[in-house]
Amino acid sequence: MLTEDIVREALKQVKYPGFTRDIVSFGIVKHVAISGNDVAVTMQLPAANPKCGEQIRAEAEQALQRLPGVGRVNIEMGAQATSHTPAAHSTIEKRRVPGVKKIVAVASGKGGVGKSTVAVNLACALAQTGLKVGLMDCDIYGPSVPLMMNVRERPTASDDEHINPLTNFGVKLMSIGFLVEADAPVIWRGPMIMKAVQQFIHNVNWAPLDVLMVDLPPGTGDAQLSLAQVTEVDGGVIVTTPQDASLGVVRKGIGMFQKVNVPIIGIIENMSYFVCTHCNTRAEIFAHGGGRREAERQNVPFLGEVPIYPEIRVGGDTGQPVVVSAPQSPAGKAFIDMARLLAEKIK
Repeated sequence: MLTEDIVREALKQVKYPGFTRDIVSFGIVKHVAISGNDVAVTMQLPAANPKCGEQIRAEAEQALQRLPGVGRVNIEMGAQATSHTPAAHSTIEKRRVPGVKKIVAVASGKGGVGKSTVAVNLACALAQTGLKVGLMDCDIYGPSVPLMMNVRERPTASDDEHINPLTNFGVKLMSIGFLVEADAPVIWRGPMIMKAVQQFIHNVNWAPLDVLMVDLPPGTGDAQLSLAQVTEVDGGVIVTTPQDASLGVVRKGIGMFQKVNVPIIGIIENMSYFVCTHCNTRAEIFAHGGGRREAERQNVPFLGEVPIYPEIRVGGDTGQPVVVSAPQSPAGKAFIDMARLLAEKIK
């Protein structure tokens, strides 16, 4: 005998395209109705993407038709919700953030490429141009913004129970690292991460901002999809290093943004090369130029390359981003040039 639990268990075989999580745990499946041997399922996608919807529908139909004794299978897809479905009462609502003009997500397909370093320096460089800038640390498991921005206080709440973001170097900041002890691990499942992302977007007093930079965790998982579900993201920046091991997962990051209808602003190649300060010899430690070639291959803009500078690492460890501590240095100028190009593109 078919039950709702059996149907939902079968649908867990279907992954959201570009992600490792299934459509049930992501909350895509909103309603299941069973009449005899017939099954009707209502699904709600986080963004209007016909190709994504078609793929999910096809795989869901195949999964359900493999159930013993199943009859007709009807799957309704879309972003609309009626008063007869649980989606109409969902606590997650995709909406713009009042007073925030643009939201830009900084992502990487894998860890260790310097994504947070790039996000922090871009945010500070944009603030130096006169823009009102915020930086949201979306890496729930490994937040690095508190260290890199030298902020360790706990935020306060306003009268309407919204969080007042902390500020340093002219940038408004929010991170889970401000709310937990420095060495305390965050052991959360997907729904808790979704809730945290929703609160960081809609329950923080960000306004007024010209741009909110979002430092995403590496990979393609809960935080990335949650962000796309709760607000409109105006563009994504992909950070990579030159070697093939990083470039291979760049394509996954681009695919992730495409699946949730986020345009790609461009690719940044970090750790591009190293110039010895003693002999002025250039060494391409991780190869060179892979980011530019991948941008051309993917037909997306290339925003620039960041060489390996010890000042960048020191700035991250001491909470003094290099665009703040040494804006005229080659390292500082590299980030400032990319920030200007980014500002032009998000206008």
